[in-house]
Amino acid sequence: MAGKVHSLDMVEGRILPQLIRFSLPLMATSLLQLLYNAADMVVVGQFAGAESLAAVGSTGALINLITNLFVGFSLGANVVIAHANGARDHKAIQKNVHTAVTMSVICGLIVMVLGLVLARPLLTWMGSPADVIDKATLYVQIFFLGMPVNLLYNFGAGIMRAVGDTRRPLVYLSIAGMANVLLNLLLVIVFRMDVAGVAIATVVSQLLSAVFVMRHLLRTDESIRMDVKKLGLDWKCVKEIVRIGLPAGIQSSLFSLSNVIIQSSINAQGSVWMAGNAAAANVEGFVYVSMNSISQGTLTFSSANRGAKEYKRVRKVLWVSLLAAGVIGFAVGMIAWGFGGTLIGLYNGDAAVIEKGLVRMAIIMPTYFVCGLMDVAGSQMRGMGYSIAPMIVSLSGACAFRLFWVFTVFAADPRMTTLYNSYPISWALTFLIHLGCYFFLARPKLISQEREMLNEAG
Repeated sequence: MAGKVHSLDMVEGRILPQLIRFSLPLMATSLLQLLYNAADMVVVGQFAGAESLAAVGSTGALINLITNLFVGFSLGANVVIAHANGARDHKAIQKNVHTAVTMSVICGLIVMVLGLVLARPLLTWMGSPADVIDKATLYVQIFFLGMPVNLLYNFGAGIMRAVGDTRRPLVYLSIAGMANVLLNLLLVIVFRMDVAGVAIATVVSQLLSAVFVMRHLLRTDESIRMDVKKLGLDWKCVKEIVRIGLPAGIQSSLFSLSNVIIQSSINAQGSVWMAGNAAAANVEGFVYVSMNSISQGTLTFSSANRGAKEYKRVRKVLWVSLLAAGVIGFAVGMIAWGFGGTLIGLYNGDAAVIEKGLVRMAIIMPTYFVCGLMDVAGSQMRGMGYSIAPMIVSLSGACAFRLFWVFTVFAADPRMTTLYNSYPISWALTFLIHLGCYFFLARPKLISQEREMLNEAG
């Protein structure tokens, strides 16, 4: 059948090669998405100035705060469809596919309205400087106009990943990415549209990505084929998607809340610190997605193998994924740190901006692999069907801890190095607690299920 070669059997064969095969296109896809954002920032930083760079770069935490709750539902859809795919339950796959696509449209419209209404008040609350806030508000509002197609792509790509197809989203995003870069250059350099130009370019590229994904779902011969006439909400499917996705979305949103507060502390330092921090954080994103692709693979593989009742493989997925994420995160992080000055200089050549960015990179890059370990451990728990425990752990170990750090340690020693140190400490703390939950909560249940299955077979 058409498209079968792009799917991946996640319940048989050696885990590491399959995980890498699954993760590499996903990693490339995420890198392309970051390149879009980097293109936005490079073009606006080089051709519109440090204030425009600060305006675009300082909005990430705010955008994530509003969107992550709903993006979490796409993760829930990925888990339930991967589980049904592992169990070869095609009827359940169909119900979840149509429910997920319908949810994406509803969520997209809700997020669009929230973003348009809350952009200015939240940026004001974050302490955006007077020389930045107007441009930042305009960028955020245009960005949120594109949220319906943004979420349509996220849900659609999640559906495709659930059956092991990570290659097509890469192709689709490559095409959209070229359009994004060309529009950036046209709208910012030729038409002098500043931050509005990069925002419009981003929305158009997201629209193209969504069109490609939906076109595939409508035409594929696989079990995830979509029929417009069947779109609607199956409430049993909605309940399961929300059960997995809502805690993940709440976690991501509250993570973003802690990052918004940290961004507020950075904003108080002025536009030069904001620009340097934004450029360094954007470079870090390239390291993060290399690890996060492994984390997403962990989620899908553990869910698929649980659905197939391959409990021994579920346990192996964790250790293979931790090794892969740790090695990749450390290697890429150290390379990025070594070229830090050059990389930040691509965004803005101001020596002061580069200096501020390097302060952040010196603390984050050598320790960033711990963030990858943290994400893998949490993804393993979610893939095994646990939703509340990883949320509580992440909110306590990272979000609450960072807020505590800002209002106590950083308040007593208000240096930026003190602020940045909250990241690696929170990653390590959260990873260790996730690991403890796996050993004392999830692993014993896996072993019990495996014994029951063997006894039934015997």
